[in-house]
Amino acid sequence: MQWILLVLVISIIVGWLRGGKLRNLTEIRVKAWWLLPLGFFVLAASSFVPTEYHEIAVALVLISYVPLLVFVWLNRDASGIWIAGVGILMNFTVISLNGGMPVLEEAARIAGNSGELVFDGKHVLLTEETTLPFLADIIPLPGAVLSLGDVVLAIGVGVFLEDQMRQPLTLFAHRVTGVPGSAADQ
Repeated sequence: MQWILLVLVISIIVGWLRGGKLRNLTEIRVKAWWLLPLGFFVLAASSFVPTEYHEIAVALVLISYVPLLVFVWLNRDASGIWIAGVGILMNFTVISLNGGMPVLEEAARIAGNSGELVFDGKHVLLTEETTLPFLADIIPLPGAVLSLGDVVLAIGVGVFLEDQMRQPLTLFAHRVTGVPGSAADQ
């Protein structure tokens, strides 16, 4: 999950370099924002499920996607949100069809896993029987293996943050735009 933090930092830097204002990040308005921490809390809880209860871990992962997808639907008009939703849906699909997120063994080794691979309750080994293997965790990064859905999700989050940083100057609450001094021109 360190990669998502890197995505946030890079998105903010790109937004700032393109003329965005850091201050705008304090003015982000989304509907039902509380669905995000709810989904991430359930996802984090799945990490604590012992390996022998694989079905429970996978069920928690799939349940965690429901509030995230509802959030995406409610905020689909915001720039980048629908892209992030496509990434979430890609991960949801491959996990539900395979009973866990398939992981390519070679990618895990390249990412830094040495020795015997140990899968937690929500991951499974990618095999010839894997459905939609191109959506599995197959992209190695130092310390992590990502899926195509993770990449699409990261792009959507990046587009959203960069867009929010480049919004016009707001002088009033709720994004009512104005020009400084415009009231004196009346």
